[in-house]
Amino acid sequence: MVIVALPRETHRRIVILALFAMTSISNIVASLPALADVQSVRRGKAFAHANCSRCHSIDKFTRSPLAAAPPFRTLHKWYPVETLGDALGEGLSTGHPRMPEFRLDPRQVADFISFLKSFE
Repeated sequence: MVIVALPRETHRRIVILALFAMTSISNIVASLPALADVQSVRRGKAFAHANCSRCHSIDKFTRSPLAAAPPFRTLHKWYPVETLGDALGEGLSTGHPRMPEFRLDPRQVADFISFLKSFE
């Protein structure tokens, strides 16, 4: 093992660069869950667009195409949207005859719930 004596200014620059690198890496790692959440919301919205938007409003502003269909942006005001998870996974059906039954896989459930929670 060879130990090299560095001038004090060089040593100081190395320490500053190392601290900067560690801070940058920790900021990137900290943002990964948020990025994953954004992707989950996007996938949930894509599902809603493909399967629900014929009747329900799936955005923050427009009315539902079917007046009796609640806009998704209001669901969290009626009950915790997390409670829909089991129903979505087991097969969501309602008394409304025109609403199709959906059975989502666990990832789809998580994505759809993330999408609904994005309105809170």
